[in-house]
Amino acid sequence: MAERAQYEELIRQFSAFGAVKRELGRILPADCPGGSAAVLTLLGRHGDMRMSKLAELLAVDMSVTSRHVAHIAERGWIERSPDPADKRSRILRLTPEGQAQLDDLSERTTQLLAHRLSDWSDEEVGQLTRLMTRLRASFDDCRSPVGRPAVPPAVEQTTRTPAVTT
Repeated sequence: MAERAQYEELIRQFSAFGAVKRELGRILPADCPGGSAAVLTLLGRHGDMRMSKLAELLAVDMSVTSRHVAHIAERGWIERSPDPADKRSRILRLTPEGQAQLDDLSERTTQLLAHRLSDWSDEEVGQLTRLMTRLRASFDDCRSPVGRPAVPPAVEQTTRTPAVTT
């Protein structure tokens, strides 16, 4: 198990990661805020789905999901159709315009990351991706493809540290 100082440094790095997220947010088009981009990304990755599944993947309340969905539906990026299995529910799907928007977002993000990580090797980028995937799985992120490893309660108790920002 890692030393306490390593976990404290990790907390500082998590706090500083906000700068990365802010820069990624700045490259989004004005009519496509982060929540809208997340919806488009999830629909692109997972395909057609119910709102309840989308809310679960976004890890937000249904009312927040509804606002995001309304925003992108107004722009014609998704369509909502009745669920054949339950007419009260709606199935969300990307439109061709939504796929074009998603492609643009992907290109913008890829260009930014390629620029910022230009001095990283392919192996380093791959290692970061694997470690971030594993980290998300450790926190039961339902979007993560990896299952959560069991953590004994004694380990959880000894590894908790206060959130410190620098």
